[in-house]
Amino acid sequence: MPSSTLPVGSSPGRTKNKALSMQEAIARFVHDGDVVAIEGFTHAIPTAAGHEIIRQRRKNLTLVRMTADIVVDQMLAGGCISTLVSSFVGNSSAGSLGELRRRVERSEPAPLDYQEYSHYGMICRYLAGAQRLPFYPLRSYFGSDLPGIQSGMRKVSSPFPDDDGVHEEIYVVPPINPDVTIVHAQRADRSGNTQMWGLTGIQAEAVFAAKRAIVVVEEIVDDEVIRADPNRTVIPALAVDAVVECPGATHPSFSQGYSDRDNDFYRSWSAISADPEKLSRWMDEWIYGTADHAEYLAKLGEATLARLRVGQALSGQVNYGTRLESAPNTPENTKDKR
Repeated sequence: MPSSTLPVGSSPGRTKNKALSMQEAIARFVHDGDVVAIEGFTHAIPTAAGHEIIRQRRKNLTLVRMTADIVVDQMLAGGCISTLVSSFVGNSSAGSLGELRRRVERSEPAPLDYQEYSHYGMICRYLAGAQRLPFYPLRSYFGSDLPGIQSGMRKVSSPFPDDDGVHEEIYVVPPINPDVTIVHAQRADRSGNTQMWGLTGIQAEAVFAAKRAIVVVEEIVDDEVIRADPNRTVIPALAVDAVVECPGATHPSFSQGYSDRDNDFYRSWSAISADPEKLSRWMDEWIYGTADHAEYLAKLGEATLARLRVGQALSGQVNYGTRLESAPNTPENTKDKR
């Protein structure tokens, strides 16, 4: 883990060391009652950040997550979430989420305010938030039952008539502007210039929509690594408040090029979360009973970690080019260029 360094007083985007431990980042940027976005679509889910939020016993959070999955189930079991804003709930094609179902279906042990949108509706909300727009239009809610149960979808008339002079009616959704967004990526420099490959999801838009942003990465690298491949930078430093180096932070999700998806864990989760007593014991052992993610990984054991290791599949190189400077008195500089 990187040494703790407190961000110092310069404007956002200036070169500075934003590296924090996971404990420090969550303590500083996630507060009771916050709207917290945790994104990552199948790939690069910052599960370790969710675990640390549970360890620090944050309460009354509005959690925004397009694909509400195991980390949401665990945060519900930890008593962290009062409102969930999502477009999908489930154990990633491997079963159900027991804690979430109990809260939605029977209000046990407490009710959950669940606000449902479509996947594209959530994308539009992030886009509106990132661009500081009051709403974002979309056509896909026509014919859907969602507008009948979700007051956050409204129908408006276009101010611009079509060729027939008709002002089209269209659905709009409001922006999402989280208090803090947490995402995972493969690497970043200490300033927060973040590079990602594989499934990139809605990571960048979720970060730009937020008031504060924590980026969790497999590794913090030197500036030269980032500058050598600038087009792979999906989130610039100016949008990032903290960089957390936490290898394996996505488990049981995967991180392209670093670790594989733990399908055995996904398959086991439904039985664990279906039984409140089993779930409570799991939480005590794996989250409250571990000091940090390093202890969590050590508890998984070498056999599991070895099973999840991946081999190399290197991407090809590209030539960004560099200026060829001619000597002052060479023929190229002295000949008539008319």
